[in-house]
Amino acid sequence: MERYFNTEGRCRPDLHYMVRLDDRLRKMKEQFVDRGKYFVINRGRQYGKTTTLMALAEYLKEEYAVFSLDFQMMSSSNFSDEETFVISFIESLEDLMSLKKDLRESIDTEAFYRLTALKDSRRISLDKLFRGLSGICGNAGKRIVLIIDEVDSASNYRVFLDFLAMLRGYYLNRDIRPTFHSVILAGVYDIKNLKLKLRPEEEHQYNSPWNIAADFDIPMSFSVSQIEGMLEEYEADHHVGMDVKAAADEIYQYTSGYPYLVSLICKLLDEKLPGSEPFLNDRNIWAREGIAEAVKMLLKTNTPLFDSLIKQLDTFQDLRELTRGILFQGKRVTFSPAEKSINLGKMFGFLKENGGGVEIANRVFEMFLLNFFIAEESVKSEIYFQGQSDRNQFIADHKLDMKLVLEKFVIHFADIYGDNDQNFVEEYGRKFFLLYLKPIINGGGNYYIEARTRDAKRTDVIVDYLGEQYIVELKIWHGDEYNKRGEKQFVEYLDYYHQDKGYLLSFNFNKKKERGVKELRIADKVIVEAVV
Repeated sequence: MERYFNTEGRCRPDLHYMVRLDDRLRKMKEQFVDRGKYFVINRGRQYGKTTTLMALAEYLKEEYAVFSLDFQMMSSSNFSDEETFVISFIESLEDLMSLKKDLRESIDTEAFYRLTALKDSRRISLDKLFRGLSGICGNAGKRIVLIIDEVDSASNYRVFLDFLAMLRGYYLNRDIRPTFHSVILAGVYDIKNLKLKLRPEEEHQYNSPWNIAADFDIPMSFSVSQIEGMLEEYEADHHVGMDVKAAADEIYQYTSGYPYLVSLICKLLDEKLPGSEPFLNDRNIWAREGIAEAVKMLLKTNTPLFDSLIKQLDTFQDLRELTRGILFQGKRVTFSPAEKSINLGKMFGFLKENGGGVEIANRVFEMFLLNFFIAEESVKSEIYFQGQSDRNQFIADHKLDMKLVLEKFVIHFADIYGDNDQNFVEEYGRKFFLLYLKPIINGGGNYYIEARTRDAKRTDVIVDYLGEQYIVELKIWHGDEYNKRGEKQFVEYLDYYHQDKGYLLSFNFNKKKERGVKELRIADKVIVEAVV
């Protein structure tokens, strides 16, 4: 069977093109499992947790007996009370034993029988469950590792927190009572941040019954070299003639190695672009233009990952405002895991720490969030409707006339917002330009904000339109000296992007300013500067 790129559920190397996990599994075994650590793998949705856990269970089975469970396979009724949970847990182990010959050979039959007999006991409780599990661990032919995936499914149940507390108690007393050698839980939420409503009338409360957990610091995102290795396997099978290193780097630039996004871009390149204009040549598909087209298609796809992202923004309004501030106002937010919104955004996978500050986790998320917020604003935005009205003026010979875009924006901005004060323009000016630009390039391209230059004074917008790239710097005027330094930096930035022409949009509050658009030549670059 021919392998393919998979975005639905677990990835298998015999069926799918995937990043090799050998190095990650080795580190997890040596740094955590072999040392008897209890730990949590908490990452955002579709981050490859299940694929990693299943691969780890297979990787460990020669040396360990692995109880690998998935709480997603248990219904909410299984957590309704202690007795029901204990019976469900034992039945899950019975199912596992019936499927795994290696487990049956490692687990003492008599000890396991005593555990299953608990189901017929008059009083079924967690303490009896753990005594039975302790008997199994003490008599097993191999040390036992417990893996539980999708612990989020149980996160709001009292019995689950009691279960965690029992795990903790046995861990602390394992010199006296045999117990699991290592325990691995996986889900989106870090169980140290679980909140439980003990009674309907009570507020949610933080609970930490599992503060024994070691910090899991092994990267789960893909590196450029890992993506490159996956693409090398694809190239060996299909001979499309791609520059593997360049393609891997370009995909990483958009995704920062987020596993699902990497796989989805590759899937679109492999399945959707071949045979379409202008990608009749397979080699062009796996180049910068093809990858940009795949990203454009991705952003129009209704994925569960994007649905989850929006759900979290709707649920946590402080997180929404934090994200908007970073995107539209260039806010520099100091990273602190103790700050609730930052911690939530990082846990859900769409914020990250970089150089002590908070950033959107990757370019795809940034583009998606910009589109989402712009769509919200567009319903009531006059400048957006002006962009819609003007859009047919700017395209000639399949190219975008960015100079004319700036000229029109300067006129509209003065007409609509000219009477507002400086604080208003500083806070919203860049958002208004993006609102104006969106309907103009919609359908033919995308734009994103360059994270390396985003701050309160300067933001660079990269516009990809029909295979052409345009660099637009948006800045707040802070005097002639600052402006000259900024122009020099912009020239260097154009060199980085191999562009001979760039565009400056300055929000200038000097009363003597000269509003309008002009061309400058700095070094060997042409700079089109617009002042509002």
